[in-house]
Amino acid sequence: QVQLVESGGGLVQTGGSLRLSCAASGDSISSYIMAWFRQAPGNERESVAAINWGGSNTHYADFVKGRFTISRDNGRNMLYLQMNNLEPEDTAVYFCAADTTMGAWAPFEYDYWGQGTQVTVSS
Repeated sequence: QVQLVESGGGLVQTGGSLRLSCAASGDSISSYIMAWFRQAPGNERESVAAINWGGSNTHYADFVKGRFTISRDNGRNMLYLQMNNLEPEDTAVYFCAADTTMGAWAPFEYDYWGQGTQVTVSS
């Protein structure tokens, strides 16, 4: 099964950018739908973006459309989330996840998770 490790989180000012990375091991991510989720204190985990096996199809939550971009490099076994124009409301722990189910979107649909990376946006 696949193991996932996120990196790239940190503290950034409003309007700034961060690029999150998710390194996979144990299996090739080419077999998996990949996604990013986030969870702020006191809130439920929510879907941010998802990408299909080959990277040709992506889906975003409305609150990040036009600001975030999900991408993958199957050859490097890596998933990315480019986050631009960050807002304080984006502050959360960000998780990458993998699943083999086509069209998976909600957190409960994903079987494999990383430990998360903290993103903090100051106002």
